[in-house]
Amino acid sequence: MSAVSLWRQGWFQDAQHMHSPNFGPRPMGGEVDLVVIHAISLPPGEYGGPQVPALFTNSLDWEAHPYFAQIRGMEVSAHFFIRRHGELIQFVSCDDRAWHAGRSHYRGRDDCNNDSIGIELEGLDGQIFEPAQYETLGKLIQAIAQHYPIAHLAGHEHVAPGRKQDPGPGFDWRFLQQRLGWADRCFPQNTFLSSIEEKKS
Repeated sequence: MSAVSLWRQGWFQDAQHMHSPNFGPRPMGGEVDLVVIHAISLPPGEYGGPQVPALFTNSLDWEAHPYFAQIRGMEVSAHFFIRRHGELIQFVSCDDRAWHAGRSHYRGRDDCNNDSIGIELEGLDGQIFEPAQYETLGKLIQAIAQHYPIAHLAGHEHVAPGRKQDPGPGFDWRFLQQRLGWADRCFPQNTFLSSIEEKKS
């Protein structure tokens, strides 16, 4: 399937589509050149249920778990969600602005929602992610980069430092880089510093 036929008005044809109402238009004249990687699970640390899609589609039962009182009324979304076994769900067209990064700043720009694509991995800050998730993530980013001028990858922790910690130290940036074959400059500064120091020791 060609890169063009994989996309239809910003919708990736290899993903399950669940339309979120939480999106808006991107600013005129900008270009989508950043992918932001997140981690999410609801309740935290519990996987496989319908809660994350329900949150992104404004259908979460706030009374279903005590934790949900902390996020009651929240209206958020991401473009994509990758479950532990690699299933891919899309909630917002990549041509539109999803509500995933919040207050953010990266590569000299504020409000990363304007020019980024948000990908949520089912997981918990600091915990490891599954091989199936990396497989899906790698294929997805390659497909996105064939359709949009992606030049940077970052975690939520990099675009909102001090406020967010995901995907956290359990995410293997080097493994993703090897999967993609992209240069260090595409990743957050000092992402690979620890591995370099380990080689020196």
